[in-house]
Amino acid sequence: MDLYKTGYEMFFKPYQVLALKYLWTVPEGAKSLEAWNRVKAQPGGSISRASIINSLNEMVDNGMLDYVERTGKGGHHRIYRHRYSEEKLREFLASNFIGKLLKEFPKETRKAIETTS
Repeated sequence: MDLYKTGYEMFFKPYQVLALKYLWTVPEGAKSLEAWNRVKAQPGGSISRASIINSLNEMVDNGMLDYVERTGKGGHHRIYRHRYSEEKLREFLASNFIGKLLKEFPKETRKAIETTS
């Protein structure tokens, strides 16, 4: 997390935001290679394919993305797609972030919520 950043970049690196935004434009989903090609073509998108794959898999593990396995040239491929709309993802991030803070620092989090409301 980076509190000096705004929007999704508080939670994600710029190339991860580019990958997320690309996936919203592809309702049927995309392979990591397709996401990587789109990201590397954007300003600030200079990143390794392994970093894209690892990021997409981490987003799956954290419940933000879904995937299906497809067999194709070269073996099995994951087709990644969003689990949430952009609005619902923001809600998911806020809810999970606050929930984690309440679990880890309950007293301090409740006090902070009361003073900022």
